[in-house]
Amino acid sequence: MIRDIAIIGAPLDLGAGRRGVDMGPSAIRYAGLRERIVALGCQVRDLGNIAVPLAEQIDPPAPDEPLRYLQPITSAVRDLAQRVHDIVATGALPLVLGGDHSLSIGSVAGVAHNRRIGVLWLDAHGDYNTPETTPSGNIHGMGLAVLTGHGHPTLTGLTGQTPVIRPGDVALVGVRNLDDGERELLRTSGVHVFTMHDIDRRGMASVIEEAILHVSAGTSGFHLSFDLDVLDPHEAPGVGTPALGGITYREAHLAMELVAASGRLIGLDLVEVNPILDARNTTALLAVEFALSALGKAIY
Repeated sequence: MIRDIAIIGAPLDLGAGRRGVDMGPSAIRYAGLRERIVALGCQVRDLGNIAVPLAEQIDPPAPDEPLRYLQPITSAVRDLAQRVHDIVATGALPLVLGGDHSLSIGSVAGVAHNRRIGVLWLDAHGDYNTPETTPSGNIHGMGLAVLTGHGHPTLTGLTGQTPVIRPGDVALVGVRNLDDGERELLRTSGVHVFTMHDIDRRGMASVIEEAILHVSAGTSGFHLSFDLDVLDPHEAPGVGTPALGGITYREAHLAMELVAASGRLIGLDLVEVNPILDARNTTALLAVEFALSALGKAIY
């Protein structure tokens, strides 16, 4: 079991189309994250949040701007990358609370500093848009593309390591909603894509075991970026971009239990929790449950 955990929040909602995920770190903390990880026998430090401006504090993007809030998001994820790198340098596992999924540009870059890592990306969406394919300009739909070297040079060159990760070291699991342009880019990218069709046909255990093999082969371990919208919205209502037909509570737990059993987890994001859209903090409570399973909590 991982014994040293450092929590850091990224209250970022500039990359999303709906407001509210900036309150996600607080909601997840309120759900008892630190206390429940400590109960597993882990040492836990909560390092607070990185500084992120509110949308009301900065000029709104122009209607025709291809990347909304590019500069403040770049500043935030660069700061996060450095903070995560500092955590990794102490030997701890970084647990990053979001916040919209654009934060993973920083968290993954921090974990991947000067080494080859895999990335397990659980998401209803591909997050593989570029400035040329995006229908919205929202950067939370571009993070995985950026990390594999596709996108605006301000983001792809964030830390001087381009690409941050190799496409073949990435597994995207649970996807069911792709834009036309990102679908074509993903098909030629080398990323290992496991859709809901694959999970329905093969079962979660088979899919996650194969995904873990892909992200572990030749790497120092893998970072798990967990977007709560990978769950069906009936299970996790508090997300900004829900998509019907997602994975179940039990499938998510099984996936996390297999992540823990692999012994290869080196970083974890919990993203896109939106308390404004939630019911009695249900989605944040689920995020805590899944984090515990990924960190080694077992039924028996």
